Amino acid sequence: MRVLLAESDTATASLLRQKMKRHGYDVDTVETGADILEMFMQYDLLLLDLDLSDIDGVEVCRAVRRASEMPIIALTERSTELVRVLCLLEGCDDCLAKPYGFRELLARIEAVMRRVHSRPASVQRISRGPLSIDTETREVRLSGELVSMTRKEFDLLRVLASQPGTVLSRERLMAEVWERTSPSDLSGRQGSRTIDTHVNAVRGKLGNNGWIVTVRGVGFRFGGH
Repeated sequence: MRVLLAESDTATASLLRQKMKRHGYDVDTVETGADILEMFMQYDLLLLDLDLSDIDGVEVCRAVRRASEMPIIALTERSTELVRVLCLLEGCDDCLAKPYGFRELLARIEAVMRRVHSRPASVQRISRGPLSIDTETREVRLSGELVSMTRKEFDLLRVLASQPGTVLSRERLMAEVWERTSPSDLSGRQGSRTIDTHVNAVRGKLGNNGWIVTVRGVGFRFGGH
């Protein structure tokens, strides 16, 4: 997933970019609102520092939202209720007060992207190269040949293929595929074994491990072949 990080503090931006890249995100950084407005259409998510040097972040959010439905998470030291309300009214999907923990930021990104991808869509067929996934008939075909899959194998492949390039954590896959949301359900060896077993089964049926890529310590992403 491509992320545009707009942060006025270059040291903070550099450190955050390095951390996010280690978690599988493709991150570019900018320092000004003008740069955001020139570049944002190329990205899947905007992390927006409201305290930019040239344009107020709320104004930037308003301009981006007029042109795009891309997810926006505001980052601000102005953690008053009024600022948070303005951000949400102008189209931000979330607002995070500085200083914030990196784990909290990752959790909020996942929550926002989950809401975005759960919006109703008319697309019934996902095509990725020779792979075709029909979400209505629940059929998977590879180079035109039908690939038999169990219900959970199909759901796992569908979730990953619908978000190509996005790293999905084990917790998120358990929530979306197995509909388990309590802390005891989302952690532990049993949950990891369940996911690994199904990932390996899907890889075997597709004939190549490259369709689902393991991001060590984070989760999985759809990689294509």
